[in-house]
Amino acid sequence: MNNNHTLIVGGGVVGMTLALKLAQNKRPVTLIDAQPERDTSDWQALLAKRDARVYALSLASIGLLQDVGAWQKIAQSGRKADYSQMQVWQLNGRGELLFGDHKRTDRLGSMVEPLVIEHALWQRAYEDDVSEYLTVIAGQQVVDMDWLGDAGYRVTLDNASIIEAALVVGADGRGSFVRQQAAIELDTLDYNQTAICCAIKTTKPHLATARQVMLPTGTLALLPLADITVEDKAYPQHWQSIVWTLPRNQALALLEENDRTIADKLAIASNYELGAIEQIESIASFPLTAQQATRYTAPNIVLVGDAAHGVHPLAGQGLNLGMLDVKELYEQLTGDFARSGGTLWGSGQTLRRYERLRRPHNSVMMHSFSALNWLFAGSIAQLRPIQQIRSEGMYRVGKIKPLMKLFAKQASGV
Repeated sequence: MNNNHTLIVGGGVVGMTLALKLAQNKRPVTLIDAQPERDTSDWQALLAKRDARVYALSLASIGLLQDVGAWQKIAQSGRKADYSQMQVWQLNGRGELLFGDHKRTDRLGSMVEPLVIEHALWQRAYEDDVSEYLTVIAGQQVVDMDWLGDAGYRVTLDNASIIEAALVVGADGRGSFVRQQAAIELDTLDYNQTAICCAIKTTKPHLATARQVMLPTGTLALLPLADITVEDKAYPQHWQSIVWTLPRNQALALLEENDRTIADKLAIASNYELGAIEQIESIASFPLTAQQATRYTAPNIVLVGDAAHGVHPLAGQGLNLGMLDVKELYEQLTGDFARSGGTLWGSGQTLRRYERLRRPHNSVMMHSFSALNWLFAGSIAQLRPIQQIRSEGMYRVGKIKPLMKLFAKQASGV
């Protein structure tokens, strides 16, 4: 067995980004993804449709995608919506938080559809400079994992093939099989909320601004979407991605309504911030929970991204936290490998250092998002003293420019 071979389980954005980083550094890596391989026509059919979901990529995540050669493909495709301003306000109360300036050309981040990022990453995986070190196995699932002691793991796929690796990385999402096999437990929190997602076309342009209104029922995010059709580009900046958080029963009842009714209620909830809603597409929903693995490592195993943590979407930081995991894990693995003269790869000491650096940070973020959700949504949040404290706090914070700059820096991840 190659003593520095890495097996990554999960070919989403986080898993594939880590695979490309390692392959670029000439480290042998195999990536297993349950999704069948897509050919050019499959990708064309998928990308022809507008996706209501977007990732709010921070500058740090964009930098990492640039490092692996994927951002250049995303930029060339035109399927991104840069934003240079963030606006957060509450419907009932004074004060708003405004980061950046929509008139400036420098961006705070970019909104990109998940499939657009995945397509760019998968294209890179087959290019000559990385394919020599990266083996991609698509359409297969891991069904068994046997620990071989210090040598690592013997992994069995559902086609009965065997792969041995010194290090196994679980990048396989919230229901991670790798995490379960390592007997790592989860701390979970159910918000009893459901998020409704859709794409909308508004009468007013978004002006490269990501908006979030804090409602008594939960948050409502209006996020810029890329203009993909000729008509869109002639009349730009009118499509938004919506993430509307509601109490679960209220959300499920609303989903029973017709599209026009949902659009009208959404416009009312936003207080017509961007005017009326002319079109609505791709309505979907998902329950909101938070989770955190009690540990990120086991002998010869490490977790990244959603396999390690999942947060409330109110700040749009879920993927960005996973990308910071990738950056830190890569630096720890390659740093220890170099310092050891090429003898240490994925040692317990290396993995524990990664966990010490990432888990506390992710915990703080997860609990901060939960606290913000509690502060604005639910029965306690609507008590008058809480409303007054919250309103005054937002007003005061919004007036402190150095603090606002710090928040903007934190959001960018750099």
